[in-house]
Amino acid sequence: MSNINAILKVVLILFEVVLLFNCIIFVHELGHFLAARWRGMVVDRFSIWFGKPLWQKKIGKVVWSLGSIPLGGFVSLPQMAPMEWMEGRVLDNGQPLTPAKPIDKIIVALAGPLFSIGLAFVIANLVWFVGRPVSESETTTVIGYVAKDSPAARSGLRAGDRILSVDGHPVSRFIGMGDSVTWWVVASEGRTVKVDVERDGKRLTMEPEPTRDPVKAWHRENLRQLKIAPAETPMVGEVTPGSPAERAGLKPSDLLVAVNGVPLLHSNMLSDYLREHGTEAVRLTVHRGKEVLETQVTPEIPVAGGVEHNPMIGIIWDQTGPLDMSYPSPWEQVSGVVGNMFNTFQALLSPKSDVKPQHLSGPVGILRIYYLVFENEHAWRMALWFSVLLNVNLALLNLLPIPMLDGGHIVLGLAEFVRRRPLSEPVVRWVQTIGATAVIGFILYVTTFDLVGMRGSSPEEAKLPREKLRFATPASGITPAPAK
Repeated sequence: MSNINAILKVVLILFEVVLLFNCIIFVHELGHFLAARWRGMVVDRFSIWFGKPLWQKKIGKVVWSLGSIPLGGFVSLPQMAPMEWMEGRVLDNGQPLTPAKPIDKIIVALAGPLFSIGLAFVIANLVWFVGRPVSESETTTVIGYVAKDSPAARSGLRAGDRILSVDGHPVSRFIGMGDSVTWWVVASEGRTVKVDVERDGKRLTMEPEPTRDPVKAWHRENLRQLKIAPAETPMVGEVTPGSPAERAGLKPSDLLVAVNGVPLLHSNMLSDYLREHGTEAVRLTVHRGKEVLETQVTPEIPVAGGVEHNPMIGIIWDQTGPLDMSYPSPWEQVSGVVGNMFNTFQALLSPKSDVKPQHLSGPVGILRIYYLVFENEHAWRMALWFSVLLNVNLALLNLLPIPMLDGGHIVLGLAEFVRRRPLSEPVVRWVQTIGATAVIGFILYVTTFDLVGMRGSSPEEAKLPREKLRFATPASGITPAPAK
């Protein structure tokens, strides 16, 4: 029965992903369609998805269809540019098409991105109303963990330091795009990164030299990092059956705030503490809802597959951690995405930057993100927020002056306006074919990295080794913490 429920859950998530993704594409193409009808241009076909039609119906002079390749969609506008090899051709009345005016072509090309931006604002208003879950790492710049022998450790950075700026760029959060610690480290170009921190009321400057992890074959190149993590209260995700943690009374969603009185700023701090103190009994301070509790746990050296591991208590951490609700305004959301895209393009175009085209995601990567979002407890809130980002990206990327994209059509329209006569059809075909080949080739390129990156990344696979660990030592129960 559990297997059937799991399959049904996956099917439901896939349905939600495909539905939401296609709604975004539909609105973009609807903008082209309505603008074309307004300007009196010929519309052959309105298709959701590409490939051989699974279903089609002619309504008036337009053929509406559902393709067999569930990625994207298009509106066939023969007066814009010849694309029969990709979109097919429905209209054939033996009469030559009347050339469309350049201004009409420009308006129709702009309509798709404008509709995407409009949808982004509509969804952003929903996010403003229902809220967006944010983790502690999105609201803090405090370092929670510094890996031993890391660039950060060698430069003198410590857990508890509050990062003020990176390479002169003020930061307001640890992860994500824009004004975050991780982004400015990734986008840095010098041999070292200047990090200004606040420690005990004093401002200090460190200059660690970023490092990169080795690259696996066919994987994306790893980006610069200092080997630091944000301050996040460790949150129990699962308790391994038969483990010291289970016998000590720990439960999922418990927050572990201290070990033997030492504050825990990150889950790795507990792992390091247990590694240093072996199987000595430790007292954990636990927040469970509004209660403050204490429990004594005796770590064990568990065995899995005949191999001994470091001392553990049998916890699988909740990787999301405690969440709070944020209610950003629509303008804040949309303008933030635009700013992030500008920073991304700036890094992509810089010859000194480690950020390369391979680090972008194609349709497969986007669909995978949606899938992971819908597995979240706050699925629809997260999906709405991601849809704002996707709509803005769809609008701005389509405005790039590349043939086949909307920006390419605008450039061709402007060229025709300046020349005061249409470009020759062979030239337009040649330009469109080159642009389409480049776009499709790039999508295939990034999709290769998307597919390779998906291998071995299943959360279920990550849990298997921990589920096989054997624990045997008894431990004491959980009690209220003494009043202070």
